[in-house]
Amino acid sequence: MSEWLVLAIAMVLVCALVFAFTVLRHRRAADDEDTSETPDVIEYMTMMVGVVYAIVLGLAIAGVWEARGAAEDTVRREAQALYEVSQRADVYPAAVRDRIRGEVHAYVAHTVGVDWPRMADGESPTARGAELLGTLRSDVTHQSPATELQAQAYQPLLDQIATADDARHSRTQSSEATLPGVVWFGLLTGGVVTIGLIFTLQIRRSGRELLLAGLFTALIVFLLFMVWSFDAPYGRDGIDSAAPFQDLFPALGLALEK
Repeated sequence: MSEWLVLAIAMVLVCALVFAFTVLRHRRAADDEDTSETPDVIEYMTMMVGVVYAIVLGLAIAGVWEARGAAEDTVRREAQALYEVSQRADVYPAAVRDRIRGEVHAYVAHTVGVDWPRMADGESPTARGAELLGTLRSDVTHQSPATELQAQAYQPLLDQIATADDARHSRTQSSEATLPGVVWFGLLTGGVVTIGLIFTLQIRRSGRELLLAGLFTALIVFLLFMVWSFDAPYGRDGIDSAAPFQDLFPALGLALEK
């Protein structure tokens, strides 16, 4: 199920619940109930709760946004380092060059084809990626430079592999959700309380009031959905966040399509 379908269903259900509760409350209201006035203390409490919840929600959005940005930078750094290894291996003889590039492509294919779907499902990446990267590091390390050009490329190759390894560790350690459960409890509870305050203001069934209540509810649901979507640094559906690998290794995309 796509994220947009989840958002649409959530918005429709919550808005329908608010409308149904409003209509039910209006029908059960006493004939002599005065809906024209609201105690000042309720208006003050409503304003304060709304402001506090807006601050907490804004901090949550900023936190998951920053985590998503850091994850994207990590992926670009890992993909670029591996691309540099495959390109700088050109100074070696054809057999060595093809072997190094084959190991790079094997690691990238495993990362995108196996590890990424696992991360999208909330699972930890496999240990196979570390083994493939270790094989690449060992192969380059034990390849003695035979020419001056190879000697100049030797250390930069090792540095790029170290960069890729560091980026991989950062990626595997940040693949879980950003926000802890207690924060989600606060966000959901605060959303229910904030929406519930609509009824303390004695909302009636006029078209304008129902429209404003629906828009307010839809906004709260959308913001919570945004937090939920960005709470997975590498996405919740598909391998879109692996785009740097697919851009730098176009042959990988063809292999995945097959």
